[in-house]
Amino acid sequence: MQKPEYHILICNSFRLNGQPQGVCNKKEAASLLQYLENEIVDRGLDVMISSTGCLKLCEQGPVMVIYPAGWWYGQVTEEKIDEILDALEEATAIEEFLLC
Repeated sequence: MQKPEYHILICNSFRLNGQPQGVCNKKEAASLLQYLENEIVDRGLDVMISSTGCLKLCEQGPVMVIYPAGWWYGQVTEEKIDEILDALEEATAIEEFLLC
């Protein structure tokens, strides 16, 4: 398997038993995964997506992280995803959306 250019993590607040719970899940993080996947395919981006357990930034949920850049985004919505992917195509971040 060839390493993708980017790896995007979306917090879905999975717990040890595998059940999605928590803030990110309650804010529809699961539906963001499908939206993100569709956008990545449509744009032809070289990106892997993973759903994660809690990333410990619940007050900022849903949280999305892009590696290897290390960009952490909070309160992610479909509209923000569009802007973030626009910037990602240019290998840049959306500074005002970054958490750290």
